[in-house]
Amino acid sequence: MSLIRRCAVIAALLFAAPLPAATDALAAQLVARIDLSEQRMRVYVNGRRYSSWPVSTARRGYRTPVGTFRPGRMHRRYYSKKYHGSPMPHSVFFYGGYAIHGTNAIRQLGRPASHGCIRLHPQNARELFSLIKRTGKRNARIVITR
Repeated sequence: MSLIRRCAVIAALLFAAPLPAATDALAAQLVARIDLSEQRMRVYVNGRRYSSWPVSTARRGYRTPVGTFRPGRMHRRYYSKKYHGSPMPHSVFFYGGYAIHGTNAIRQLGRPASHGCIRLHPQNARELFSLIKRTGKRNARIVITR
């Protein structure tokens, strides 16, 4: 096979086949970092800080899991089955029944107050929900540290 023909075959293979690794590399990366000791979430998009918001996590007697998670199921409107139908707007579940979600208890943001979920101001929860939808769950991470 001539050199020109080999180059043409290689080029055809390269341009005809989809490159999932290349498209994944170009996808936006979103990281939501929650610091339990600071009661703060910092959101990064493609390695750059996007925003920083106060949160409320588990109060005494409860726990918020620590680790790195991927977003799971997401609901614009959700009501807790465990805690008397409490509203959990813009829920992003990340570990079983634990979720990041909006709250009406805005005055408690910045200090532990929940049963383990991560509470945000409703506008911030809506914004995070939208960012994860746009970025894609596969390209998002939730990192919770002490």
